[in-house]
Amino acid sequence: MKGVILAGGTGTRLAPFTKVINKHLLPVGPHPMIYWSVKKLENAGINDILIITHDDHLDNFKKILGNGNDLGVNITYKIQPYAGGIAHGLLYAKEFIKKEKFIFMLGDNIFEDSLLPYVKNFINQDEGAKILLKNVEDPERYGIATVNKITNQITSIVEKPQNPLSNLCVTGIYMYDDEVFEYIDYLKTSDRGELEITDINNVYISKEKLSYEALRGWWIDAGTHNSLFIANQLVYKELNKLRTDDNE
Repeated sequence: MKGVILAGGTGTRLAPFTKVINKHLLPVGPHPMIYWSVKKLENAGINDILIITHDDHLDNFKKILGNGNDLGVNITYKIQPYAGGIAHGLLYAKEFIKKEKFIFMLGDNIFEDSLLPYVKNFINQDEGAKILLKNVEDPERYGIATVNKITNQITSIVEKPQNPLSNLCVTGIYMYDDEVFEYIDYLKTSDRGELEITDINNVYISKEKLSYEALRGWWIDAGTHNSLFIANQLVYKELNKLRTDDNE
């Protein structure tokens, strides 16, 4: 499988820093935020990675990550010409993916779990897509999945619901077959003027081709000042734990 990381967006929630730097290059622990997505993919055996970003930030990504050799991966880059939504950004991975299954991540997701077991399960899935969910305390901030407890299937995903029916947040970790690009071609822009990834996932739901698993460890969307601070705390706590274990 190949990996795709979306590192675009305007980063308005992290202003004023994002007026001069892409949010995915802000520090989380001793590394830029996007480093953690790259390493999660590499640790899951995914070495061929596409990073999608804006033209203004491309040179900075190349200076920091290069072609990925130092991280044990092969990184290529693609430009999303404007902030047209997550599904719009994914469209620029079509030539890179061709006819393969792949994993698609938002670069501001910082999490504890290894991706390896989830990737293996998706490889064994005949068709369709898989998303990773996480129980959260503030579901009104996220896309929220409702699951039929009898069939254990997702019945709907609602973006930032005022009256959420569950606490199962759709994290920015998605796995798709190549049919996703056909679905994007038929999408209509939302009221925000964007092509929404939630709409894509709901297409898979309508075809009964969307599976899910829930992350077991901590997860955070590091796209706000507060969540970026918490992400740093969690990463340093994890790194300190590893150092302690190594010294025992």
